[in-house]
Amino acid sequence: MKISNFFSVLLALFLCISTPRLISATEEEGGAKVVESVLTLDHTNFHDTIKKHDFIVLEFYAPWCGHCKSLAPEYEKAASLLSSHGPPIVLAKIDANEESNKALATEFNVGGFPTLKIARNGGKDITDYKGPREADGIVEYLKKQVGPASAAINSAEDASNLISDKKVFVVGVFPKFSGEEFENFMSLAEKLRSDYDFGHTLNAKYLPRGGDVSVPTIRFLKPFDELFIDSQDFNVDALEKFLGEANVPLVTQFDRDPKNQPYVSKFFNNPNAKVMMFLNISGELADGIISKFQEVARHQKGKGLGFLMGDLESSERALQYFGLKADQVPLIIIQNTNKEKYLKENLKADQIEPWIEEYMTGNVKPFRKSEPIPKVNDEPVKVVVGDNVEDVFFNSGKNVLLKFYAPWCGHCKTLAPILDEVAVSFQSDPEVIIAKLDATTNDFPADKFKVEGYPTLYFKSASGVAVQYDGGRTKEDIIDYIEKNKETIVKPEESTETAKPDTTKDEL
Repeated sequence: MKISNFFSVLLALFLCISTPRLISATEEEGGAKVVESVLTLDHTNFHDTIKKHDFIVLEFYAPWCGHCKSLAPEYEKAASLLSSHGPPIVLAKIDANEESNKALATEFNVGGFPTLKIARNGGKDITDYKGPREADGIVEYLKKQVGPASAAINSAEDASNLISDKKVFVVGVFPKFSGEEFENFMSLAEKLRSDYDFGHTLNAKYLPRGGDVSVPTIRFLKPFDELFIDSQDFNVDALEKFLGEANVPLVTQFDRDPKNQPYVSKFFNNPNAKVMMFLNISGELADGIISKFQEVARHQKGKGLGFLMGDLESSERALQYFGLKADQVPLIIIQNTNKEKYLKENLKADQIEPWIEEYMTGNVKPFRKSEPIPKVNDEPVKVVVGDNVEDVFFNSGKNVLLKFYAPWCGHCKTLAPILDEVAVSFQSDPEVIIAKLDATTNDFPADKFKVEGYPTLYFKSASGVAVQYDGGRTKEDIIDYIEKNKETIVKPEESTETAKPDTTKDEL
């Protein structure tokens, strides 16, 4: 999610008069001049700037966002380093929380902060930035993004310099570097260059593993499962699907090993239903359970399921997220594409396959987690749980601000006292409810609330629809928003006419 084509700081100092802050910015700070290497864009210059660059990185940020503040110095350092690249690589930023810039955030599908995009060919091609968030990593990643999408492999030495046994790599083997298959491969490489490293060769013998191949062939080299897999289908859509499926291990390992972390991210970003097993891998029955789980994963391959296995020692937060406890393992929890969950706890090896078959045939009831509805709920910020969230938020007929949070979330802890103050300020207003829901121990309708990070705030006026609150996080910001958007509850006037007895019935 980034954009790049960067002009030198000196040029920016001269050009920023006619095109304010398009190249860089010079500001007064404590009497000294501070030069920014990151371009600052807004709705007035955004599209014109992108059109001028073949490659530009865009950061959509909000001033109140903690992650944005952490990224800022790294992003600035990377921009400074990349200004001397040949050609220069440009990094830019946009305050997407500014009202006049929000249409840009919508146009670029910005769902959270910071979001980074790469714009190529004058903005005609937009891709997500999927690289590191520290300066050196940003620089290394972007240098690869501006080179050829696929590298020519003309020797075994070329191959050894490009291909690692610790990373995935996509290589096309061709009889010649022309023709429909080759053109489709290069188009795919350009499209997916943020996701994979690509190479192309005329001779498969240069490759580090695998025997002879017929040509043309796509070979996907990987550090897991069968180590490589081939395809001869050069339809672009088919190739993209092939890479997506090949890039996820049969069973993703959820542990503390850094080399597994990219695959964990791919697992959770994959649209398939997710079958997750958590267990104590040092337990006496673990080997049998693991073996059976892997066997079932092989049998179910290609049926729309992804499989993950997590060690109890490394899975504390994952269990917290799903509202589960250590005494329930070994367990399997399935989350389908509608975010419904299905749970089998304290399972044995011989229960894995029949239970998943039951799920596949629709014979397992969804698991809905909810804390008990509080009997006493007299704090300023009201506690909402899975079993009453719809009644409180949608059906109460009141103006409701609802916070979705996780107990372990640092940003949630920072917001908590602020929300307490907001609630106290509305304590005498019976038409306003300030509430919170622990999203790690309570389920909620995923089709009505889009919660992709914590904390997430939603507001609904007395007669309105739910909208995600993306304003400032100060007490004043939140109070001002509620005051401007709340509605007065109009109660129907009670009839002043005294009810008359029904004379059509005999009295007993």
